[in-house]
Amino acid sequence: MLHALIMAGGSGTRFWPQSRRALPKQFLRFGSDRTLLQEAVDRCRGFVPSERTWIVTGAVHASETARQVPEISETNVLIEPCGRNTAPCIGLAAMRLLATDPDAVMLVMPSDHVIRPVSEFQRTVEQTVAIITQDPAALVLFGVTPTYPATCFGYIQRGEPLIGSSGFRVAAFYEKPEVETATQYLATQNFFWNCGLFVWRAATILEQLERHAPEIATRLKRLQAVGAEQWSAALAEEFPRMPSASIDYAVLEKANSVAVVPATFNWDDVGSWQALARLLPADPDGNTISGRHCGVKSTGCIVRSTHQHLIATYGVSDLIIVQTPDATLVADKRDENSLRQLIAELERRGMSEFL
Repeated sequence: MLHALIMAGGSGTRFWPQSRRALPKQFLRFGSDRTLLQEAVDRCRGFVPSERTWIVTGAVHASETARQVPEISETNVLIEPCGRNTAPCIGLAAMRLLATDPDAVMLVMPSDHVIRPVSEFQRTVEQTVAIITQDPAALVLFGVTPTYPATCFGYIQRGEPLIGSSGFRVAAFYEKPEVETATQYLATQNFFWNCGLFVWRAATILEQLERHAPEIATRLKRLQAVGAEQWSAALAEEFPRMPSASIDYAVLEKANSVAVVPATFNWDDVGSWQALARLLPADPDGNTISGRHCGVKSTGCIVRSTHQHLIATYGVSDLIIVQTPDATLVADKRDENSLRQLIAELERRGMSEFL
């Protein structure tokens, strides 16, 4: 049966000051009255029942996860003792799924992406599941057709088409390229963005971890052998000792039978405050507004406020302005990467209460 696994970790830095370590972006709303985590659960509704929907998150986020999606049983929320990237996360979930369903097929997705419309997403999932039915050893990725030469995404080069399917064999994976290389990828029309959504059998991904990432697989087997009473202690002992590795690096770049299916839905990884400009309409002056704003001679700004707080601007351009009850960000929209430096400086100055 098909199960949905929603990965809901995150440190909450790229959307500071609204996101914090205890409240990363999956708990925030972006162009919707539902948070990103709630939208992730919503897109499975009527397609994968709640009893087969699983969430992996950290201990610090467990209570907020339960508050936002109470329809997901506590037993279906897996708590990581620490962040170890996606390979240990997926391996842990696959092990738990197999304990409930030996034939489990996993739909793996991040909790903090925007995917619309839901009907197209579900249609694409059905196509991937059909590939798994034909080839139980397959590892299937979703590929997003590039619309510009992005340097912030990994790329998938498609190979031969799969017979009787809309999918393709994966010819190669490429890390985040320079803009010149990304432009070449775009021109060939033979590449996809790797959007981090996957479908495979739980048993298959565990077999692949054993083959290509034995350090992870060995510790998962140790966890598999313990009883319920020893589970928490064993997890706290074994999980932090697993190598921190993405599933792409640990398995997909090394495995055979890897396929990609073109996504027919709209996808945004909501990677920075710039995403608001893609998700919300601009005003006549090119400003993207989320909250209360009054602007005069203000153009190209991204403005977000909370609790009916008014942000007023005069004579400014290309700024990011984000207000929260205890902190306000004013930044150059063209230099968002410096936000990491700002976070580091806050930490250096001992202002951890704002992080």
